[in-house]
Amino acid sequence: MHLSTVETFLAYQVRQPSHLCFSLEAAHWPTQEIVGERLSVWPPVDLRTFEDRESGNRFFRFDAPVGPLEVRYKADVEVHSEPVEAHLPEVPVSEVPDAFLQYLMPTRYCESDVVCAFARETFGHLPPGLSRVRQMVDWIHQSIEYRVGSTGSTTTAQEALSQRAGVCRDFAHIGITLCRALNIPARLVAGYVWFDDPPQDFHAVFEAWLGRRWVMFDPTGMAPVDRLVRIGTGHDAKDVAFSTIFGDVQMTQKLVTVLEHDPRAPAAQCVTAPPWPAASTMPA
Repeated sequence: MHLSTVETFLAYQVRQPSHLCFSLEAAHWPTQEIVGERLSVWPPVDLRTFEDRESGNRFFRFDAPVGPLEVRYKADVEVHSEPVEAHLPEVPVSEVPDAFLQYLMPTRYCESDVVCAFARETFGHLPPGLSRVRQMVDWIHQSIEYRVGSTGSTTTAQEALSQRAGVCRDFAHIGITLCRALNIPARLVAGYVWFDDPPQDFHAVFEAWLGRRWVMFDPTGMAPVDRLVRIGTGHDAKDVAFSTIFGDVQMTQKLVTVLEHDPRAPAAQCVTAPPWPAASTMPA
């Protein structure tokens, strides 16, 4: 069990009345327990919350008036990691559960049909199972440069693969795409996790369906996946965006803080957000 304190501070300048939807809260998920949490929006707004029952993804939305806007979320979350067996097999497509068949299909950011030939030529000869996915993850880590600013919100896996550069979501998209091209169900996971090298930020990894269970991988190698606090799960990044904005709104500040209550994660690496003002709140 790993206990983490996660905190997000987002500041915006709203230029016209707008509607905003966020996915910042820790998901209701079998392998994690939310010990306590608080959500705050300033100036006070009429918060509407909802949860996707299938994925456990949680959302809140509101109308924002013109002017400065601040959103804060803080939670203490226990993550219970599950050991991974050494020789998990791939599951034949005919035996993939109906609910997971969707994670074999090409999507907006994961064009598995486009890279199918490359995936089969590069990884098709490898013994199927956990070892093959791990070798694909190693290949991504070694072949794709982690370069901030090299890609944008519309970059696809095929584009990142072609330019051999990207950030965490691109690494995850490539992993998902290669898996699907080899008939392995895969999906994206967004969350909070403590990095050795600050600054902290949201992080994206992926899961593959192996041995009739989901196994998590981080092609960037930046963070231990057994400590990730899950925010959202989806086909690709479009399902787990931390913010979706309808209107003229400019972000002015983003601060993500993760403190692990573990001696291997020194507290000195963490940044404390400013005090919370009176605001619309949703306590635990």
